[in-house]
Amino acid sequence: MQFVLPPATVRGPQQVPLRWEDAGCPNCASRHNSPLLEAQDWMSGDEGLWFAVVQCDSCGTCFTNPRPDPASIGQFYPPSYTPYRERRRRRPLLGWRPWPRLKKPRVEKRPLPWHGRGRLLDFGCGNGSYLVEMQKRGWDVTGLDVSREMIDRIRDELGIRAYVGTLPHLELEPESFDVITMWHSLEHVHEPAPLLREARRLLAPGGKIVIAVPNIDSLPFRWFGKDWFGLELPRHLTHFTPSSLLQMLQRCGFATEPIRFIRHAKWLRTSAERVCSRGGPTPWWVRLLRYRLPAAAVTWYSWFTQQTDCLLAVGHR
Repeated sequence: MQFVLPPATVRGPQQVPLRWEDAGCPNCASRHNSPLLEAQDWMSGDEGLWFAVVQCDSCGTCFTNPRPDPASIGQFYPPSYTPYRERRRRRPLLGWRPWPRLKKPRVEKRPLPWHGRGRLLDFGCGNGSYLVEMQKRGWDVTGLDVSREMIDRIRDELGIRAYVGTLPHLELEPESFDVITMWHSLEHVHEPAPLLREARRLLAPGGKIVIAVPNIDSLPFRWFGKDWFGLELPRHLTHFTPSSLLQMLQRCGFATEPIRFIRHAKWLRTSAERVCSRGGPTPWWVRLLRYRLPAAAVTWYSWFTQQTDCLLAVGHR
């Protein structure tokens, strides 16, 4: 596979220089890796740049390389980026929700049981919806996100304590939280291991971290490859597997629980839609997976066989 760097500018309101960096493995720091695939930035349509994913020859961790550096990657997060949108409540179809318990295995971002003194930090808090939910349940919540617009909204409109930036952060003191959540945010971080070590420092003794990330060692990824919803280049920088996620947590000093597998039928449908939108001959089973019932059946199979495209990990200090 040959990877050619695109021009060092990106289309947008302003011509912003795009600076590239050649990364080592985010898990073991090895500089030896092998090409895995190339994929386009789907948010930019046909004009989107192409990026490469490589796999570490030492530990097997997959990561985007080369990649935009921390100073220039922000241009790939437009205001329309999904986590920054306000969520609308969905009405149940005809007021009927059959077998609600069947939804449980796929919902990772749900309220947590009370832990310690109930002090929670949501890293990558986006629009603040999770902070609101947990505050309603009595938790003392704090948000952290790189988007100043989102943090201003959380402070001004929701009245919730929140800070702009990442970890480490000067406003956050050691052992000041009982739970830290990272809902689909760790894969966006340039240096995830140092960040996890800092998160451990912020946890009180007995505290825990809860992390949800896409799973590149999944049935949907093997089916769809560069069209897989969970790839999302270049915003996703580390592409976790169950073993690489647990290994990173353990290297950063956490005691880990077994990985939980989360199913997302919508992710599967979106991946199938992307394949179909390219035109040309499309396998019948891909066309079928654009619909709810077939996609739901496949995600249940993936869950039972531990091949879903989303992972949930819990680490304890």
